[in-house]
Amino acid sequence: MGLRRMQRRDFLKVAAAAPFLGLPGIVRAAPASTLRFVPVIDLAFVDPIYSTAQVSRNHGFMVFDTLYGMTSKLEVKPQMVEGHTVSSDGKQWDLKLREGLLWHDGERVLARDCVASIKRWAKRDPFGSALMQATDELVAADDRTIRFKLKAPFPLLPYALGKPAVPACFMMPERLANTDPFKVIPEVIGSGPYRFKTDERVVGAHNAYERFAGYKPRAEAPDWTAGGKVVHFDRVEWTTMPDAATAAAAVQTGEQDWQETTPHDLLPVLDSARGVATRVLDPLGFTCMMRLNLTQPPFDNPAIRRALLGAVDQSAFMTAVAGDDPKYQHEPLGFFCPDTPMASDIGLDVFRGPRDYDKVKRDLAAAGYKGEKVVLLVPADSLAQKPLGDVAADMFRRAGMDVDYVGIDFASVLQRRNSRKPVAEGGWSAFVANWQGIDWLNPVGHMGLRGDGGYAGWYQSAEMEKLRAAWLTAPDLAAQQKLCADIQRLAFDDVPYYPIGQYKQPTAYRANLTGMMSGTAVFWNIRRA
Repeated sequence: MGLRRMQRRDFLKVAAAAPFLGLPGIVRAAPASTLRFVPVIDLAFVDPIYSTAQVSRNHGFMVFDTLYGMTSKLEVKPQMVEGHTVSSDGKQWDLKLREGLLWHDGERVLARDCVASIKRWAKRDPFGSALMQATDELVAADDRTIRFKLKAPFPLLPYALGKPAVPACFMMPERLANTDPFKVIPEVIGSGPYRFKTDERVVGAHNAYERFAGYKPRAEAPDWTAGGKVVHFDRVEWTTMPDAATAAAAVQTGEQDWQETTPHDLLPVLDSARGVATRVLDPLGFTCMMRLNLTQPPFDNPAIRRALLGAVDQSAFMTAVAGDDPKYQHEPLGFFCPDTPMASDIGLDVFRGPRDYDKVKRDLAAAGYKGEKVVLLVPADSLAQKPLGDVAADMFRRAGMDVDYVGIDFASVLQRRNSRKPVAEGGWSAFVANWQGIDWLNPVGHMGLRGDGGYAGWYQSAEMEKLRAAWLTAPDLAAQQKLCADIQRLAFDDVPYYPIGQYKQPTAYRANLTGMMSGTAVFWNIRRA
């Protein structure tokens, strides 16, 4: 790591002294009304319902809009709706769309478009699935009224429809929303503040967006995904740069305006660079996991999954991603985002203290491990997930397991992890992933805790589903917290995945950019001073 840091720092010093000429012409020719952005990874999928990737969600908030938005204080506010009414028994919700909403093709946004969008999203999202299970009927009562008739009160309905956690409930025209949610939509048409320039898309390199003149921002002040989404740039260009040091150098020289995720080891150079600012965009950070395939040996055996807990060194994982500065990392991590209401210390002692790999080897043998191959999928082009995968491979080897390290691009990982085939036929055993803290706030929206087999790895647990359902109807915060303690206790017994730590991720940008929101990367309210 020390050599790697020195190479990056030397590179940036050179870049600061001379014009950076190695970037594509489309970047160098960008006009002043363009915001130039380097996403953490390539936008492999332009459908933010099909894909659970954060980059697809960020793209989604540019192109599409949501019925409700969320503030930086995690409060839900009306967004596409002007408001809602609820019957006295809590079983009927009428959501009224704002006047004048338009799709990018000029057609009016109608309630039936939103009904179809909600139904498509609910087939991919655990919170949406819970909402639809509680729904007797979801219809368009008229062109502007979305009506939920519920079996029982569901007070978290606005939260479900407004959460920015993946997948967010984005609205799209009915003809697109009728697409199978396990297939990508055939075109990208939304009603958000930017139009997607499909004709400029270069897979693996470039995506572009232009201001949508028909977008009418709300009157309220903007706050993350809520309020008035006022845009100040005619265009936003995303340039994929697999090498993070190259991207950081481009921000230094002004070739790029904003690098979404900046390596921690480059912060000393960037913090001292003229015209560059850095900050942690999301105070909830990134929560990381190693997901297991529970349908194939060896991890179809829960005793083996539990035995391997003793090999998980969260500190090693987080140091590989965020360096050794404690302000950028948190461990031990459980199954909920630290320092949020549902987090607890239940079961965390397993991660404390030094790792005893000889004991883990004995425990694995006693649990029934017989040398089965472990196929580990690692996104080799991911700034964070690549080092997480490297540590995971080392962990497996130290525990005496036969690991096959498969380093491929992120898009290929997303595709391959859908395979349920045995490892000998192109299947997999484990993959690493980083989620934003907002994705782990509660058990219902938490993809990794789904016990219905609805997420890669295919965890099945009737008890987990019972606890998650109970959380939705818990009478108060204390009851919710008790249920989450039980959920974490069960998760440590079932081990659907290994929590491997939380880190805070800096972003770097030109200091003349103002109005940048906290939370995920959004592209309204930002202007150039």
